Amino acid sequence: MKVCGFTIVKNGAKFDYQMVESITSALPIVDKFLVAIGDGDDNTEEIIRGIESDKIEIVHSTWPKKLAKGGYYLGEETNKAFDLIGPEYDWCIYLQADEVMHEEDYPVMREAMEKYKDNKAVEGFIFKWKHFWGNYKYLAYGRQWYRRDVRIIRNDKSIRSWHGAQGFRKSNGEKPVCVPIDAHIYHYGWVRHPKFMQKKVQHCNWNKEFWTAEHMEALEFDYNRDYDCVLNYSGSHPEVMEKRINEHSWEVNIDTNIRKYPKAKERLLMWFERVSGHRLAENQHFHVYGKGKRMTNVWDETIF
Repeated sequence: MKVCGFTIVKNGAKFDYQMVESITSALPIVDKFLVAIGDGDDNTEEIIRGIESDKIEIVHSTWPKKLAKGGYYLGEETNKAFDLIGPEYDWCIYLQADEVMHEEDYPVMREAMEKYKDNKAVEGFIFKWKHFWGNYKYLAYGRQWYRRDVRIIRNDKSIRSWHGAQGFRKSNGEKPVCVPIDAHIYHYGWVRHPKFMQKKVQHCNWNKEFWTAEHMEALEFDYNRDYDCVLNYSGSHPEVMEKRINEHSWEVNIDTNIRKYPKAKERLLMWFERVSGHRLAENQHFHVYGKGKRMTNVWDETIF
C-alpha cells in the first residue's frame, strides 16, 4: 500500500498558517507529500524547504487574481494538486495548511486504509474535527462548525474537491461513500495572534454579508465578539504543535457559559443538540458506507 499526502498554500508565512506542523504531522504515515505553493509574496517556499524530509515534493501554481465568493477557487487549486499524484498511490491524505493530525491516530488510519484498500466501494474516510478558537484551550462549537468530514480519499480522479475545499464530490455530483474512523483533525485556523487573524480576515473577505466595516477596519481581531459557543478544552495536542504552543504570546479569556446564538431558531436547535447529542439537518459531504444514502448522522454525540 502506498499513500500520498497533499496540500495547497499561498502566503502561509504572511498569514501565520500552521503549514509546517500540518505537513510534518502527515509525514510518518505517507510515502510522499505534495505541496502546491501559490504565487505569493512571502517566504513560504523557503520555510517548507526547511522541513527535513525527502518525502516532500514542491510544485508551483498560479492562483486566480480575484478571490471567489466562498473561497471556491480553493477547490480548483486542490484538484490541480490532486491530479499531479501518480497512479502508484492507493490513498491520498488531504490537509489544509491549518489542519494537523495527532500521532495517536496513526494506527487507526493505517488499519483502515489497509482494510479497505481493495474494496473499491469505499472511497474515503471520515474524521472528527476539533476547531480551536483564539488559543489552544478553547474549542469553537455551533452549527456553522462542521463536526466531521473527509480527509483521506481513494486515488480516484473522479473524486473532486468541492467548492471551498472543505469536502469532496464525485465528478457526477454524487457524494463519495466513506467509512467513519475514530480519528481527529485538529483545526487551528482561528488560532493566531489577533494581528495576524485580522490580516487574514481582511484578505479573505469571502462573506461580505458577515464581515462588517467594524470587522474590516479593526487593528486586531476580537475573539470575544465573533463566536456562538466556545467550550473549554483540556485534552492533548499533536506533538508537532508543542513548539508553537509554548511560544504562544497572546491572551484570550472567554466566559464559556455565555452563548451568542443570533436567532431563536439557533438557540432551540443547539439546545436540542446539547440534550440529545443529535444535530438536526446537518450538512455532510459524504455517504456512510453500509448505511445507505439517507444516512445523515454519524457518531451522534455531544461534547458539551
